[in-house]
Amino acid sequence: MTTRVVSLELPITVSLDEAKVLFAVKLYEAGRVSLGQAARLAGFSKRSFMDVLAQHQVPVFNYAADDLAEELGP
Repeated sequence: MTTRVVSLELPITVSLDEAKVLFAVKLYEAGRVSLGQAARLAGFSKRSFMDVLAQHQVPVFNYAADDLAEELGP
């Protein structure tokens, strides 16, 4: 994966770790990065990042109802 460095000015009340987690969650939610990429960005294992997603009410698997029904079969 090719990366880029981003520089942001944040209020002192927002920690760097918090910003990284929120950024990773939003990128994952938008479908811009994979679970593994988001986990690495936030500094977590995939399993731990799945817990972070749950805390932010972001589904790990984003299936449409029709797709899920098709995947599960009759």
